[in-house]
Amino acid sequence: MSIDHNELKKLEDEVVVQRPPKKKGSVIKEPLYKIKLVYSGETEVARIKSGISVGDNIIVNSRYGKDLGIVLGVVKNHKDVVEDDIIPILRICNERDIKRLEENVIKEKKAFVTCKEKISSLNLDMKLTGVHYLLDEPKILFYFTADNRVDFRELVKSLVSIFKMRIELRQIGVRDESRLLGGMGVCGRVICCHGLTDSLKPVSIKMAKEQNLSLNSMKISGPCGRLLCCLEYEYDFYESEKARLPNQGSKIRYQKDLYNIDEVNIFSKTITVSGYDRSFIKVPFTDIKKLKVSGKL
Repeated sequence: MSIDHNELKKLEDEVVVQRPPKKKGSVIKEPLYKIKLVYSGETEVARIKSGISVGDNIIVNSRYGKDLGIVLGVVKNHKDVVEDDIIPILRICNERDIKRLEENVIKEKKAFVTCKEKISSLNLDMKLTGVHYLLDEPKILFYFTADNRVDFRELVKSLVSIFKMRIELRQIGVRDESRLLGGMGVCGRVICCHGLTDSLKPVSIKMAKEQNLSLNSMKISGPCGRLLCCLEYEYDFYESEKARLPNQGSKIRYQKDLYNIDEVNIFSKTITVSGYDRSFIKVPFTDIKKLKVSGKL
């Protein structure tokens, strides 16, 4: 089956991550917690508060408003953290908070249906992906995706008149949509953007090629329709290992004969070469290093 390279390029579109720009300030050196907002999956940083431990459900004052979070662990690298990045922990989640959160889930489902109907009636080219009521605040967040900019002013007016609350519409990218909704990856685990990190780095086809992976778009793309985030995890290792070795497809003189390099295996630490007589030989990396030193490679 032929590979459609144009289709593959579509998988590596730029990642759209709606995060506010970093503000300058003095670097924080005191102990900090890494917090994950339960609904959106976004991570924040908060000061360590007595009586709070890793794994606790807490109420924080995020940039959106009061919301439910979970303590992931202690921040080990403070290099990029400044005062403006830190959000306050208000309290440990109590029974009253849990009851309110359960009520909000029911409201969110109804608000989703209402908003979707309004989008349809206004003929807006956008896809609603999530609705979130903030805790103890008269504010609702509506998340949506769209290929282009959308003029949703009339939609906001309609929603305000219906819910009598502050309305915020947030346009997110397809990767952010997967982070928001969650799901299972082909590996059988929770997708990385939802379970591990909200720091979505661009992934390119080059990363799949460098790791000798199949270029079948169905195998290397996630639920979002973009390249798998995990392609980036081991890319640096493959790149550094292969930089010390000859490229696949190049020729090498080994034991006085000229061979073509058919495969470079960084795990078995061998390269497979073929001669003019179509015979295949596995050559250890140690022999390749000797050839490099002797200048015969």
